[in-house]
Amino acid sequence: MAHLDEPAPTPYAPPPTGTVTVYRGGTLLDGTGAAARPGTTIVVDGATIAAVLPDAEVQTPAGADVVELAGRFVIPGLIDAHQHLATPPNREAAEAALRRQVYGGVTAIRDMADDLRHIADLTRGTLVGEIAGPDIHYAALMAGPGFFDDPRTWQVSQGETPGHVPWMQAIDDDTDLVMAVALARGTHAKAVKVYAELPAHLVAAITAEAKRQGIGVWAHAATFPATPGEVVAAGVDAVSHVTLIAQEAAGEPLTSYKTKPVIDVERLVRDGDPRLDALYAAMVERGTVLDATASMWTFLGEQAGDADAKARALANDTLSAKLTADAYRAGVRLATGTDYETEPAEPFPSLHLELRYLAERCGIPAAEVIRCATQVGAISMGAQDTTGTVEAGKLANFVVLAADPTVDLANLSTIEYTVKRGHRFDRADYDKGMQ
Repeated sequence: MAHLDEPAPTPYAPPPTGTVTVYRGGTLLDGTGAAARPGTTIVVDGATIAAVLPDAEVQTPAGADVVELAGRFVIPGLIDAHQHLATPPNREAAEAALRRQVYGGVTAIRDMADDLRHIADLTRGTLVGEIAGPDIHYAALMAGPGFFDDPRTWQVSQGETPGHVPWMQAIDDDTDLVMAVALARGTHAKAVKVYAELPAHLVAAITAEAKRQGIGVWAHAATFPATPGEVVAAGVDAVSHVTLIAQEAAGEPLTSYKTKPVIDVERLVRDGDPRLDALYAAMVERGTVLDATASMWTFLGEQAGDADAKARALANDTLSAKLTADAYRAGVRLATGTDYETEPAEPFPSLHLELRYLAERCGIPAAEVIRCATQVGAISMGAQDTTGTVEAGKLANFVVLAADPTVDLANLSTIEYTVKRGHRFDRADYDKGMQ
């Protein structure tokens, strides 16, 4: 019998339990929305936070490593609630993106459906510390049969047939949903992603079965023909893309993902719409998280190859800012997803741009933006019991900054290091690699 190769090295692994580090004297924004707490000590044991207390109340354990944080600011690890790392699969590009994210303060992401054969290995690699990167929480996609001529579905199903693989399934009235959800669970997905070409009754049936089997449901805000209101009423945990929310105010019935009704952007931006107000109220009542991807249209406008595409992107960008601001003011919980990534030569990930967009274009206070990117991000992926805030008993996921991000979110670029599952990622190490 052949011998197995030596195990892969794990340079980014969490430290073992019993390895205690005391981070003393920082100003903590814990992600709960509470006021900043100067003079706070965070005691980390292995991968977990053991205590968060005023400096004067902490007696340093014998043998602990002490890190002085005087003049520094601490926030929870950031969460990008909408990423795609493998459409199409490219291991080198994915690892580079993951590395930039974790050194840029991102300790978890939601991967919103990809080639899960590839994503599962990346998830394992970042979890055990073979590669540098945030924790990955990923979804298996379900859509109507008419969706699977989309070329992206072939990119993520190479060697197999799109719509007929566990990570990307075509659903209709004849589908055995118990088996379909079980197959999705077998990919180790944290959720089912409900995408397109699905009527309301199937969105509701998928959601009910997924909840029965104990996994989450993440959905496009409209699945055509299901409207945003019908998607929310189905009980999904989170909806993506704020501009799809506008379809609740469409002047004609939704039919297909490929033939979306034209939205009167100027009217919605100028006057709003009572149907949208009712939708926000329903989302608040149900606790539905909105993964707005608010800054995505700014990025698409910059990437547009012709004047018409740029004009469409800019119109959607205006709509995105308006609807995101309205949803926030209505009390909807916002998560900070991006659905794009900055160019490899850029020093920080796209999530930094999303956070600044929410503050600058949507008028959301910086401290609340941070809560959206931490506590609400954790809620969006069902991980609020283990991450999203700096509290005893949770994972040691936090970011140390040289300047106060509540004064200016551009201060997120003053990262000194990220702590993810107790492992320290020094920004200086990343910057050296960029030179």
